[in-house]
Amino acid sequence: MIVETTDEDYVELIFAPRSFSLPDTQIAPTPVLQMLAEVAANVRQTFAPASWLIVNAGEVVGLCSVTRPPSNGVIDIGYGIAPSRQGRGFAGHAVSEIVTWAREAPNVVALTAETSLENEVSQRVLARNGFIQVGERIDNEDGPLICWRCFADKLPD
Repeated sequence: MIVETTDEDYVELIFAPRSFSLPDTQIAPTPVLQMLAEVAANVRQTFAPASWLIVNAGEVVGLCSVTRPPSNGVIDIGYGIAPSRQGRGFAGHAVSEIVTWAREAPNVVALTAETSLENEVSQRVLARNGFIQVGERIDNEDGPLICWRCFADKLPD
């Protein structure tokens, strides 16, 4: 299940990790959580939801975020699952819920995402949720990336 985040959720994730962390791991390293909190705060100025907690059986197992303020109804998402909870279908289920939400949102015309060339698991998550590969690009930090897009059928003519 996905639950929209608040600024307070990020404070808890960063400064009181035991309240949101799994018994054996943090959701993500503190610098990553700080960056995600900043991105969410920036996106939240013009668009909501900005990010979601990925929850399973009462545990926060990951995060999904809008990675930048939407442009012309196109929303770019990124997601991650705590290392100890990967491989259990949580990312796929969360992306499915976000696709369902986005299809019903009148101000959303498409979702986009990017994966590294090596991240075959994330590529399968996106493909199974209706995303199609629309290109590739080189990122200064992450290297070669595959660009994905979902439901271009909602794009205006």
